[in-house]
Amino acid sequence: MFRSAFRGIFLAFLIAGSAAALSGCAGAVLGVGAAAGVAAFEERPLRTIATDTKIATQLRVALLEESERHFAKVGIEVFEGRVLLTGNVDAEKMRADAVRLAWKTENVKEVLNEVFVGTGSLMDTAKDSWITAQLTAKIAVDKDVLAINYAVETVGATVYLMGIAQSQSELDRVIAHAREVGYVRKVISHVRVKKAGTAS
Repeated sequence: MFRSAFRGIFLAFLIAGSAAALSGCAGAVLGVGAAAGVAAFEERPLRTIATDTKIATQLRVALLEESERHFAKVGIEVFEGRVLLTGNVDAEKMRADAVRLAWKTENVKEVLNEVFVGTGSLMDTAKDSWITAQLTAKIAVDKDVLAINYAVETVGATVYLMGIAQSQSELDRVIAHAREVGYVRKVISHVRVKKAGTAS
């Protein structure tokens, strides 16, 4: 009974947190733009951001309902209905469960499965967090990169990029930044390059 109550409270906080993150998008964009001296705008329309946020929230809830380990082990990024799954899980079934639950989520257009089966140490997790923080900081201060349009995940010293690039040259800059960060072994991009002359 205690476990069920805890899960209900946790889900409520998860949903509230997702809503707060969505409402704070505009402020975050303005902050990055001011720091870089450019008008940095999120490429996704507000409706798309709302849909992506809903997908991520529903999928996190589904993972938690499957088990706490599913929730803790699988990372999620969503851009334009494309779901990037990352993580280091205990068994192939857990990996398959994550993919299955992602495809069952409403409005999902594509599932990018970068979850692998294996074991990782606390030191590995700390290094991955450090890599993500370093890369996020690097692209945030690069005036030639609209950092708001990128999401970064790191697992096993492999950097996964998700989002929308203004051009191939901008994406190349982000990838170069990633390769310059210590401990990085590999960079995998799932970033969509915006077509010239289009609004998004």
